[in-house]
Amino acid sequence: MLSALKMLAVGSKHFRFVFRTAGLKNFAPQKKYDYVEKIERPKLRVMERAPQYPPNLRPPKMQKKLKNMRGPEMVHNEFVHKQCGIIAESGGRLRWGHFEMLRLTIGRKMDVNRMFASWRVPPPWQPITKKGQGQRMGGGKGAIDHYVTPVKKGRVILEIAGKCEFAEVQPFLELVAQQLPFKARVASQEMLNSSKIDNHETLQGRYLKHIIQNNLSGCHKWLSPVDHKWFARSVKIYVT
Repeated sequence: MLSALKMLAVGSKHFRFVFRTAGLKNFAPQKKYDYVEKIERPKLRVMERAPQYPPNLRPPKMQKKLKNMRGPEMVHNEFVHKQCGIIAESGGRLRWGHFEMLRLTIGRKMDVNRMFASWRVPPPWQPITKKGQGQRMGGGKGAIDHYVTPVKKGRVILEIAGKCEFAEVQPFLELVAQQLPFKARVASQEMLNSSKIDNHETLQGRYLKHIIQNNLSGCHKWLSPVDHKWFARSVKIYVT
């Protein structure tokens, strides 16, 4: 039989050996979601455009308060539902339009029967003032133009959880993360655990800290007080 096959293979240039085999495949067991606590409203709630004050109180004006955007986030930097979400990679401000973009896009893309989303940032609360175009200098502080929510680096913007995999929600989360006014990334709980090493524990972070603390090359002449506090970590902000 083998000799006949060899002769046939030599005689025909287009001859092919076809071997049909059958094997046993081992599939991984289906993941259980018993630990997921489903919330009452699966979609993101509508955020207010401006905070509500009592009728007898004039809305207060504030300073820029850039300290609310500088430095790493120390509190809201973990996932509550331990699945996935969007994390800020630098400081910045969220307007009401960004909240609406996130709410509408995620509400349209996700499966509400299996998934749910929740905000991790408050609605816009910090007033931003602006004067009319063409006005002369002086005349006091301008009127309130809009409200924003300041965000620090490492802040969790929103979370998505439920009976879903990270590969399902990653495409539309990356779509909205690219439209935010600051750098943001989509991460799962496993990715968050693997990136626990802080910047100041790395070699570059320790080197910068040593330079600033010892005033090498007279760097104190041109460094700001923010660099002395955070050692050039998480001080880049995006103000719109």
